[in-house]
Amino acid sequence: MRYLPLTPDDRAAMLAAIGAKSVDDLFVDVPQAARRDGFVDLPRVMGELEVERSLKRMAGKNTVAGDAPFFCGAGAYRHHVPATVDHIIQRSEFLTSYTPYQPEIAQGTLQYLYEFQTQVANLTGMGVANASLYDAPPPWPRAC
Repeated sequence: MRYLPLTPDDRAAMLAAIGAKSVDDLFVDVPQAARRDGFVDLPRVMGELEVERSLKRMAGKNTVAGDAPFFCGAGAYRHHVPATVDHIIQRSEFLTSYTPYQPEIAQGTLQYLYEFQTQVANLTGMGVANASLYDAPPPWPRAC
């Protein structure tokens, strides 16, 4: 596939660097019963909407992370993010035409965190309030 940046030599070098003989060696700890051989059982010809609905039905069989006990800790916990946060971060002064990893968006992130913690301090009457990049949960379930 021409859009994949790795060549077979690149893959062989990476596997050698980590001491694996093949990609299959990376999955030895995954029980055979949990592995899928071949394609997902979907019709070979489907429109985008049908594929999306089928995959959504399949995903619906999973347990949602928020519905199960969560003992990871380390500052990762369920909490409420006020709707105003989304509104604030979408304001044009915090966005640029660049991609998210550009420094300008990082500066915008620092700015809205400063604005948020300043408002929290003002509303609560506290001398200081904390807001950081680590205050939000990851967008996906993480293994402990």
